[in-house]
Amino acid sequence: MEVKVQTCAKHGVYTAQRFHWGWSACAQCRDERHRDECARQQRKRLAQQREAMILRLFGRAGIPRRFHGRTLGNFAVEQEGQERVLAVAADYVAHFPHRLREGTSLIFCGAAGTGKTHLATGIANAVMQQGYSAVFTSVMAAVRCVKETYSRYSERTEREVIEHFVNPDLLILDEVGVQFGSDTEKLILFEMINRRYEDIRPTLVISNLAKEALTEALGERAFDRLRENGGRLLVFDWESYRKRIKPDACDESAKGPPDAV
Repeated sequence: MEVKVQTCAKHGVYTAQRFHWGWSACAQCRDERHRDECARQQRKRLAQQREAMILRLFGRAGIPRRFHGRTLGNFAVEQEGQERVLAVAADYVAHFPHRLREGTSLIFCGAAGTGKTHLATGIANAVMQQGYSAVFTSVMAAVRCVKETYSRYSERTEREVIEHFVNPDLLILDEVGVQFGSDTEKLILFEMINRRYEDIRPTLVISNLAKEALTEALGERAFDRLRENGGRLLVFDWESYRKRIKPDACDESAKGPPDAV
């Protein structure tokens, strides 16, 4: 085989071999290109895997379609109170790995239409983008899922349903206080909150009730667990977005987001 000495601008002198298509290039350059291509392909695979994982997280989260596009960035801020709760939410998302380690929960309470569900689902959407799991459910729906296991025809056990709400990194419980308030419902709600408390997993509670009524609806023990380890109660005490919209207003110029909850 014919050979000759060549000079690579990067690696210096090397021995080139003659093939039918020409002289061989620098072997070190070739190896570097191969390593770079392998690394690029690996990054691409990891990005695709991450995207698929995030899509699965969103698919399992149970967030209503109305709130799929909710982010902290499109939360309407028109006064100091809204700016304050948004800042807390942004800090919660930015430090979610720490909140998860500490099991730090949040409570959003206030009148309907003030953006509680928007901000809560914005938090969920943000932490899922970080690769963490989140599940959204109303208390009524969660209680109904548990009660359905009492049927002899149920394919799931009560334990399996409870675990579904205990296992996510973040659980959002909406409409706390809308349930009938029976002893069974309170026991189910306490079981979910207490299990997450014991497993050091944060819970975000949403309610239209004032603090005292919310404590009654949750039960004092459950309420206290949500406040431990830095858990905060945020009061959404401004006017409802929906009340500012005239009944016949159906265009996008209506003041404030028409579907804030």
